[in-house]
Amino acid sequence: MLRILLGEDPRVNSGVLAEAMDHMARAASMLRKEMNAHEDQSHDFRKLEIWTRGLISSLDELEQSLFAARHFRRSVKAGAVDDMSVEEQGEYARYVYFYKNGFIRVFSLLDKLGTVLNTMYGLNTSQTKAHFSYFTVLRQFRLLDEHLPLADELDRIKDAYRDPLQNLRKRRNSEIHYMNAEMQDDLWQRHQGLHDKIQLEDLDAHLEDLQQGLDMVCKSLLASYRYSLKHWPASAADRSKAKTNKH
Repeated sequence: MLRILLGEDPRVNSGVLAEAMDHMARAASMLRKEMNAHEDQSHDFRKLEIWTRGLISSLDELEQSLFAARHFRRSVKAGAVDDMSVEEQGEYARYVYFYKNGFIRVFSLLDKLGTVLNTMYGLNTSQTKAHFSYFTVLRQFRLLDEHLPLADELDRIKDAYRDPLQNLRKRRNSEIHYMNAEMQDDLWQRHQGLHDKIQLEDLDAHLEDLQQGLDMVCKSLLASYRYSLKHWPASAADRSKAKTNKH
């Protein structure tokens, strides 16, 4: 959508993004078949199908946010806000909007994946922490000593992207709990010299962190759904029947 609005050709999925999208689409299709085969009186399959399709949309939106942030970043040439023309300030504001939208979506999407995994494998993570995150779900796999091959792979992915995720998390927390992330940089610079020009943050480094965040999300989704397509149909059907038999 954003590519068309910005005069670009539609995206052609490739690499790990395409793999993640394909595995999620296959899972949604499989859930639909399971729903039809087992009547899904507990609505577990329907819920997971809707959530899976929601993850596909969320991943698409995250990638589009990164694309748009890069698009507007190319028009930002000045090294300080005070040196920007009015037009360039507008382009910078649009870059900031999509960049922030991107890093917020990274953690939103991971937490949605955590909710899917928690439900898919009956982890009952809410008993450990009422408002749990994706990272709480990863720990819950260990606590229950279940599906450790999947937990191992997801932990390896998480650890491989530790630094960029930490950078994005700091900016997400600043944006949500304290002040606009880009203003946090401005405040730090004001402490260094009250009357100095405010230099721009390292836009390219921030975009690279966001690219790494997207890569991490894609690999986590791919690992989760690749594993699930192999192991989840039988266990999901058994849980659905067990719930139905209780009623």
